[in-house]
Amino acid sequence: METELHELLRSLRVWDPEVTELASFDPGAVPADPLPLFETWFAEAVAAGEREPHTMSLATADAEGRPDVRIVVLHGADESGWSFGTHAGSRKGRQLAARPQAALAFYWPLQGRQVRVRGPVAPAPAEESRTDLHARSTGALAAALTGHQSDVLGSLEELRQASEAAWERARSEPGAEVPSWTLFHLRPEEVEFFQGEARRRHVRLRYRRAGEGWRHELLWP
Repeated sequence: METELHELLRSLRVWDPEVTELASFDPGAVPADPLPLFETWFAEAVAAGEREPHTMSLATADAEGRPDVRIVVLHGADESGWSFGTHAGSRKGRQLAARPQAALAFYWPLQGRQVRVRGPVAPAPAEESRTDLHARSTGALAAALTGHQSDVLGSLEELRQASEAAWERARSEPGAEVPSWTLFHLRPEEVEFFQGEARRRHVRLRYRRAGEGWRHELLWP
């Protein structure tokens, strides 16, 4: 029986030409390192009007190998790796402590682009984590001060009270310490750039680390 969900799914289009302009991509003219290409694609996603181009899926696994995924915000990408933050005691923080490997996925539908990154993850030094947190917004500090990330919550009223106290402290004490807040760096071993194509001849270019450098190759779509 056709359900409302199935009807909705059939009504949707991928890369509707009314809102999507598929970008061109010449894999023969790419830099030797994936980071400059990522920076270019990211800037183009911003220029194209992507609403939240800095959001990404973060996939981890727990101690038993069961996968998990959620949306987080990119804090930076440089020679240290692709960076994101969380509490050390959060679900993803505990998973990264047990299995320090992760994967990231960016999706920018206005241009039909994806970027996938995977590799080992390591926590940044404490001072770098503090600097990262205090460079962000008052709301980010308040959220970090609220704490208890991934713990069971008794009620929304309990959350409201804790959040209000955290916001008050964040405003009055912008340098407040949050020892559990941790910046993580994912050092990529593989980075894939996916460019959609109207006739489904999608271009997939994968970089793979080779010693101190990189090699790249095309993949079938």
